[in-house]
Amino acid sequence: MTMTDTEWGLPDPDTHAEFYADVTSKRLIAFVIDTILIIILTILIIPFTAFIGLFFIGFLGLLVNLTYRTLTLAAKSATPGMRVMAIEFRNKDGERLGLGTAFVHSALFAISMSMVAPQLVSILLMLTSRRGQGLSDFLLGTAAINKVSTY
Repeated sequence: MTMTDTEWGLPDPDTHAEFYADVTSKRLIAFVIDTILIIILTILIIPFTAFIGLFFIGFLGLLVNLTYRTLTLAAKSATPGMRVMAIEFRNKDGERLGLGTAFVHSALFAISMSMVAPQLVSILLMLTSRRGQGLSDFLLGTAAINKVSTY
């Protein structure tokens, strides 16, 4: 793949459709896997708060979610659920996400998940955009792609 084949440094969906094949449905399954893992981690942390975390379970869950997503996206450009589904995020230059971008992506994701309208916009964008980008992806110029060893 050459730079003339890409837009933003990401693979072109017309000439390299294999990078985007079934990514939207894979993201949904990855989301379910990651949600289950986040719930388990949150439950495991509660005893270490002397069970006071039960009073702040929503806030604790948000902190676990942000930490989990930020650290896993920064480390491998994919959450564990995304790794199971063989997808990963790339930035506008086609590179893996750094810590800063991973944090901003995670924060935007958490914000969009907390309100109906942004979540609906995100779903609509994933279903209709050329690269299957959600709202946070669209704002940051990132995209989820199939993990292909040659990229």
